[in-house]
Amino acid sequence: MGIDIGSRKILVLVGEVSEAGEIRIVGVGQTPSRGIRKGVVVNVTEATAAIAEAVERAEQSSGYQIERAFIGISGSHITSRNSQGVVGVSRRDRGITPDDIDRALEAAGAIVLPQNQELLHIIPRSYTVDGQEGVRDPLDMHGFRLEVEAHVVMSSSTAIQNLTKCVETAGVQVSELVLTSLAAGNAVLSETEKEMGVVLVDIGEGTTDIAIFIEGTVWHTRSLAMGGEYITNDIAIGLRLPADLAEQVKLRHGHALANQVAEDERFTIAPYGESTPVVVPRWKLAEIVQARAEEILESIQQEIKRSGYDGLLPAGLVLCGGTAQLPGLQELAQDVFSLPVQIGTPRNLSGLAEQVSNPAAAVAVGLMQWTPMWDDIGGSWKGGSNRVSLWKRLESWLRALLPV
Repeated sequence: MGIDIGSRKILVLVGEVSEAGEIRIVGVGQTPSRGIRKGVVVNVTEATAAIAEAVERAEQSSGYQIERAFIGISGSHITSRNSQGVVGVSRRDRGITPDDIDRALEAAGAIVLPQNQELLHIIPRSYTVDGQEGVRDPLDMHGFRLEVEAHVVMSSSTAIQNLTKCVETAGVQVSELVLTSLAAGNAVLSETEKEMGVVLVDIGEGTTDIAIFIEGTVWHTRSLAMGGEYITNDIAIGLRLPADLAEQVKLRHGHALANQVAEDERFTIAPYGESTPVVVPRWKLAEIVQARAEEILESIQQEIKRSGYDGLLPAGLVLCGGTAQLPGLQELAQDVFSLPVQIGTPRNLSGLAEQVSNPAAAVAVGLMQWTPMWDDIGGSWKGGSNRVSLWKRLESWLRALLPV
């Protein structure tokens, strides 16, 4: 089960895993979000009620009782950094064990945390065994010294506690909190894109979450406190509309490139203070949308440049999230970044796939699929080419236990 708790909607997905390891969607529950703003809980009672309602709908749809789920987390309170961990190999005669790998990752995570912050993920980027760099999977290799380059993600303790409280009060235990950009990348990116170098950009209602993947794993993450709501607010101000009506106007008539809108296109609205509906040229709305969309994209571009990896991204950008469906946004992004830009939709779905085959469902699908990507043994992320087979680990442990 995966639960995407966003600022606009809460989406719960239930999947069944086949013997072949494929996940089939068997339950979907969605409700408008309440008590959540820019990725954090601002009203525990309202957020809990909205989560409980979405969970109930997913239970009715699937026929399963949802007891545990993977939960997405985002927001500007999330920070990250790259770190190194070094350990001595404990059983050099039998090679590197899962325990050695876990100790190396723990050493990478042994950093001084800012006040009110706690670790969310320790993601291995690459390993070095006795000076041999670029090792993807050191398990069973022989050596004396194991080093790991890791990406460490941290989150506000308060945000974690509030989100966990809402979910558990709604009757669901938290299996893990997962950074939403990692979950979305899990759903929409191919292994080839991650290997080449790609930026995953999840533009939600209240936040924009960025993850840079290079050489098969994540190298940089960031959450920006702006999203589709940023565009909606300017429409509300520019056209003097209530926020809910401004959102409807954006979805029905919005376009991110004013020069692609015909001059004779019109739509009718009822602004504040007007007794009769007013006819508005669509290009006027598009000018408002384009200005704010450019600001969001330029903020993303600045973050990519700040990471230092802007020259290592031949696969370009993959956009997902509800705002990614805005007409013209893909073309506008191509102009801003001068890179290939795609709209990402979840891959390889079956079951109730038609309900979630869109960019807005990327996080929820990635959370539902997170279970086989997560290493419960060591508590560390083993996504993509860094994933270590459970059976391979068990085999290694048995060899270590059995006499020679």
